[in-house]
Amino acid sequence: MVEYKLVISEQAKSLARTVGDPQAAGFLGKRIGESIGGELIGASGYTFRITGGTDKSGFALRPDVPGARQSRLFVGDGFGFDAPREGMRRRRTFRGSTISEDTVQINLVVEQKGPKPLAELFGAS
Repeated sequence: MVEYKLVISEQAKSLARTVGDPQAAGFLGKRIGESIGGELIGASGYTFRITGGTDKSGFALRPDVPGARQSRLFVGDGFGFDAPREGMRRRRTFRGSTISEDTVQINLVVEQKGPKPLAELFGAS
């Protein structure tokens, strides 16, 4: 059984929601940057864009790594590594940009708002 924790950002607010089968199956094979309809998670009228996530080991999904595999990249200051000195680089582990069974958290951003607020739809305060 696949289960994802969704973190949905709308301007300055964020909401967390957990989805399991069959809703979670709709995320399999999607990539960072793709848009999904809100009907998939019970938010009719909304459109969301996938912006990132993490896998079961806590490694971040990186948009420039193809597939769903883990990869060790030599990175400088920026995404996934904050260099303490200028020019410093390190090898860090990342997960590919495709959502798979190993993904635990998916980050979403609201692209198009629906008729009802998200807090009302998901029961958040």
